[in-house]
Amino acid sequence: MSSSINIKLFSTHPHKCSYLADREATTVFVDPDATMDSALYSRLSELGFRRSGQHVYRPQCAECNACTPVRIKVEAFALNRQQKRTLKRNNDLTLELLERIDTDECYALYEAYINVRHRDGDMFPPTKSQYNGFLTAQWGATRFLAARLNGQLVGVAMCDVLANGLSAVYTFFDPSLTKRSLGAWFILQQIAWTNRLGLSHLYLGYWIKDCQKMSYKTQYQPLEYFKGGFWTRISSN
Repeated sequence: MSSSINIKLFSTHPHKCSYLADREATTVFVDPDATMDSALYSRLSELGFRRSGQHVYRPQCAECNACTPVRIKVEAFALNRQQKRTLKRNNDLTLELLERIDTDECYALYEAYINVRHRDGDMFPPTKSQYNGFLTAQWGATRFLAARLNGQLVGVAMCDVLANGLSAVYTFFDPSLTKRSLGAWFILQQIAWTNRLGLSHLYLGYWIKDCQKMSYKTQYQPLEYFKGGFWTRISSN
């Protein structure tokens, strides 16, 4: 696709990288006053941009290009042994589509998740204003997948429907259910949903080779990465 899009970008000042301790990061954001819709958002996603709340951004660091946009080619995806076990382990869960997540039930689950899993992150301590600002529905593209165990909410995945795929924006779940691997389970559900919609890819955001927190993304093959203006197959190693 053409990389020519006539929009303004704004850059942050260099700041400490959240993923690589010895690096500085710079982020560019699409002009918040630009007229954004699902079509433009889809085009930007194909060029390596991501969404956080109402902001569309991508890393643009002066001395580092470690952040690599990645996506799964879902038609060619094949479950490995571990992923098959994850599906079997969670076959007692029910999945539903929510129209909104600005509820006490959803926020309580998010709060528990951040307090246990991300005490060292930018979203700790969680607040309702932060939650409502970050986990928003935008441009008619956003959907919320919710998992329940015996009627109790145990996980939510927010994803955006793009022109050629789904974008996995954020997932939170009951932190006490570690043995269920709910993060991996939700990715598998989004792969299946992408297939049912007749779309080609599930976008997983950024992958950094030297960041252990992101290593799980290479478990979903075939994985493609975006560099030099093109999407290319990436090795599973």
